[in-house]
Amino acid sequence: MTLSNDPQPLWQPSPERIKSANLTAFMAALRRDWSVDVADYAALWDFSVGDRETFWRAIWDFSGVIGDGPGNVAIENMDAMPGARFFPDARLNFAENLLRRRGAGDAIVFWGENKVKRRLSWDELHAATSLLAQALAADGISKGDVVAGFIPNLPEAVIAMLATTSLGATWTSCSPDFGDQGVLDRFSQTEPKLLFCADGYHYNGKSHESLARVATFAAELPTIERIVVVPYLGKSVDIDAVSLADYIAPYKADDIAYTRVPFNTPLYVMYSSGTTDKPKCIVHGVGGTLLQHLNEHRLLCDITPNERVFYFTTCGWMMWNWLVSALASEATLLLYDGAPFYPDANILFDYLEAEQATVLGTSAKYIDALAKANLDPKSTHNLGALRSVLSTGSPLLPESFDYVYAHIKDDVCLSSMCGGTDILGCFMAGNPTGPVWRGEIQARVLGMAMDVFDSSGRPIRGKKGELVCTKPFPSMPICFWDDVDGARYRAAYFARYPGVWHHGDYVELTQHDGVIVYGRSDATLNPGGVRIGTSEIYRQVEQIEAVAESIVISQDWDGDVRVVLFVKLRDGLTLDDDMAAEIRARIREGCTPRHVPAKVLQVADIPRTKSGKIVELAVREVVHGRTIKNIEALDNPQALDLYRDRVDLRD
Repeated sequence: MTLSNDPQPLWQPSPERIKSANLTAFMAALRRDWSVDVADYAALWDFSVGDRETFWRAIWDFSGVIGDGPGNVAIENMDAMPGARFFPDARLNFAENLLRRRGAGDAIVFWGENKVKRRLSWDELHAATSLLAQALAADGISKGDVVAGFIPNLPEAVIAMLATTSLGATWTSCSPDFGDQGVLDRFSQTEPKLLFCADGYHYNGKSHESLARVATFAAELPTIERIVVVPYLGKSVDIDAVSLADYIAPYKADDIAYTRVPFNTPLYVMYSSGTTDKPKCIVHGVGGTLLQHLNEHRLLCDITPNERVFYFTTCGWMMWNWLVSALASEATLLLYDGAPFYPDANILFDYLEAEQATVLGTSAKYIDALAKANLDPKSTHNLGALRSVLSTGSPLLPESFDYVYAHIKDDVCLSSMCGGTDILGCFMAGNPTGPVWRGEIQARVLGMAMDVFDSSGRPIRGKKGELVCTKPFPSMPICFWDDVDGARYRAAYFARYPGVWHHGDYVELTQHDGVIVYGRSDATLNPGGVRIGTSEIYRQVEQIEAVAESIVISQDWDGDVRVVLFVKLRDGLTLDDDMAAEIRARIREGCTPRHVPAKVLQVADIPRTKSGKIVELAVREVVHGRTIKNIEALDNPQALDLYRDRVDLRD
């Protein structure tokens, strides 16, 4: 899958775009204010990891961070990993930085499928946050408290987060499609004091009520002192809770009394997917989250005031937290809640056209689904304002790069990104001043000393290896919740290579200094001792017209492992010997004989997480007869039954 021999990039920015980019302005600021002269992105990245103290101070200044600081110390224990602390003397407030803009322009636009449309100005967002912050303060919410959201991707979710963090308290959330046990597995660990929920949500044209479920799981969360219900379906509040309107009724909108807190104060508690065990509760700090997102948004996504930023996400995926930080760059949030193909596959592009979106963010799987559906938005929609397409969640296949430029828009910076919940950001992302090469993530993120190690811990180039980060960075988790001695935190990231962050992705650095991702390294196939990234197989299989999607695992077999491929076919099709032979031939031709699966089997469904990621590890566990401890993390847990005790895996 190494693609570095492609003769020409798929896209290059115009000289005008390079000249106007935030990245260019940042490099000028480095020369002017810090006497740092860098000629291009490669030199800038070298500087950013070589002099991290100056780089992160420059990000603070360039982004206009509001707060007391940054102070005299940029990094305390700067080489300790874990153990480094950024800006220990600084004090700031997350919401204050996100609500820096006032006025009548759009701060948030919302579509709930084709049923609900709303918009809030910057002044309206500020006023709504002020009212709710006063109500929360009257309830005693302050620094050290956790406020939870079991809520759709509504404007009120953003407002509740902003009100919570304005008081220095900590926000955590999941989406209402989580099962009751999935909610309990998360919130029972973080012990929220107050819960926001909606009365229901819309999905695929249907209304789903939530309040009865909230009453059920809240009864098992004794720390919750109040439940606040946001109206969405228009249902009456028939549980022990208060409506949002009644909760804020006693107050008048006023200036917000922001509580500035130390840089490393808990801001968010995020949750690992937890498909094979109880989810980890990952605590991210106020300052680290803000700085990392400002770095990625302003420099790598080129987000400026008046940008209109869309990302298809829910409140249960870290991309929601990433998206809402765009307010700190004074951009408009385009929120969407519901199914991305209802009432038809054009709905999101209808939204992008109507609201003149400049940034489209989505998952690699969604782009693949558009291609499978033969959708051609370039010919059906006016996407003249669109200048960036962002993709994450899984590796973006080379053919999906082709699809974006052929069928969405040919003049966009296609920024595939990779990072995750663990860092609430990215290790690799876009570069709006550089070329896009087919199948490659453009660049390593500034300030992130990302590298690729072999099994012995040696750096390698042009070969597949383990994604690592060799120096501390601001958005490292400050801790795991209730991990007093830090043992679980160290075991999660530093057991493989002591003193080096081991992320768990299987990647390659290319000759362009871009990155190719081959999938999770813990899902890497290893037949006969040869490591195979799962995305190498997906790339071949999912080009076959009959295959809707697939999942590949390794099965322990005869003292080794064998590759087993499960395919979900298009409606009405059945896997036969000829189709299996075609699949094997495509894999052999496009990869190597080692990649060819020993078994090709048909399934009716592919299990995936709430954020749409397929769960290779969970399928592997089921195939081997092992118990899955946390099926509530899955969007369709019943699909696992399709892989259990299969006769065709016994020979």
